[in-house]
Amino acid sequence: MIMSTKNPGKQRKALFNAPLHKKQKLVHAHLTKELRKQYRKRNLGIRKGDEVKILRGDFKGKNGKVTRVALKDVSIYVDGMKRKKTTGEDVEVAFHPSNIMITNLSMDDAKRKKIIQKVK
Repeated sequence: MIMSTKNPGKQRKALFNAPLHKKQKLVHAHLTKELRKQYRKRNLGIRKGDEVKILRGDFKGKNGKVTRVALKDVSIYVDGMKRKKTTGEDVEVAFHPSNIMITNLSMDDAKRKKIIQKVK
């Protein structure tokens, strides 16, 4: 997204109020070295069904499958990553795409196959 201001508050506001088709760019994550060599791409958009590794936070080093991608919040939910609330209820933990690395791609989507073939 192109912004003409250096003001941090306006930068955050622009990201928060961005339309969903622009937020799609923000949910990209790095690929592992093997996938990078294979597909000749550094990062790809995260999709439901991808296998990922958590790089930062309390769940660092854990692997799981993406269950949900929330464009509105620019966050990713991973299978099995839950936290207990004070009421005792289990809640899924949201991760920012910058704290995630894609370890295995879900190739169910035809559009994604096109994107990868375009590079080769």
